[in-house]
Amino acid sequence: MNYNNSTILITGCSTGIGYETALYLKEKGYTVFATARKEQDVLNLQKLGFSAFLLDVTNHQTITNTLNKILQLTNGKLDIVFNNAGFGQPGALEDVSTQTLKEQFETNVFGTHEVTLQVLEIMKKQGYGKIIQHSSVLGIISLKLRGAYNASKYAIEGLTDTLRLELKDTNVNITVLNTGPVTSDFRKNAIQKTLQNIDIENSRFKESYQQSMKADKSTVPFNLEAIEVAKVVEKIIQSKKVNPRYYITKATYILGFCKRILSTSKLDFILNKL
Repeated sequence: MNYNNSTILITGCSTGIGYETALYLKEKGYTVFATARKEQDVLNLQKLGFSAFLLDVTNHQTITNTLNKILQLTNGKLDIVFNNAGFGQPGALEDVSTQTLKEQFETNVFGTHEVTLQVLEIMKKQGYGKIIQHSSVLGIISLKLRGAYNASKYAIEGLTDTLRLELKDTNVNITVLNTGPVTSDFRKNAIQKTLQNIDIENSRFKESYQQSMKADKSTVPFNLEAIEVAKVVEKIIQSKKVNPRYYITKATYILGFCKRILSTSKLDFILNKL
């Protein structure tokens, strides 16, 4: 197979990792279908020369419509899907309402699953394909004040591990990216979600929230630029044998190693320092 002729659908391309990955792969000559959930972001992508479409992972019909449009352009072919769309809802779990937790799962888990289900029908029919699920280092370990996001990424890990087993008799490969700190709008958007959904003034974690929002995130240890994620996505595209998971950033390697070798109490001690 000539992997350089691969077609790839990427969700969540308005900014950050999705945007940079779409640009990188387009420049490399791949056929990239970039998607976003807002019309203006789609128009911006189209101005850059992308075949860009409206796709809101929480809206079943937008997923179906976009996939149909893509298949019309490719004679029914879709090689790779990068399920990148998602956001982080900060907050101590006692400050996160059930409704807010549902909203976190609606995008990060149920939306990702819906895209995966619809794409699987295409890939099983054509007899091959690769699905890349964007998890996080927080799908491996948990950090305080990140409970909703932690839980959503742990769910992605469980879904992906199960699908990998269930797709063993097919030529459809599924893998997961465990990214650590990467330059994007993720932190800025997380602050907005904190202000929107967390009652900071009446929380016993008020000081922690205020310190977190004031922190200079440009100095986060082991931070990488989004282009490094794009390079891993290309590696997966080019690989004949796809690994079950890919660690991105030293933070993921270090914390993943700690998770494997330390007792829970010792790991908790380290994580409470972060």
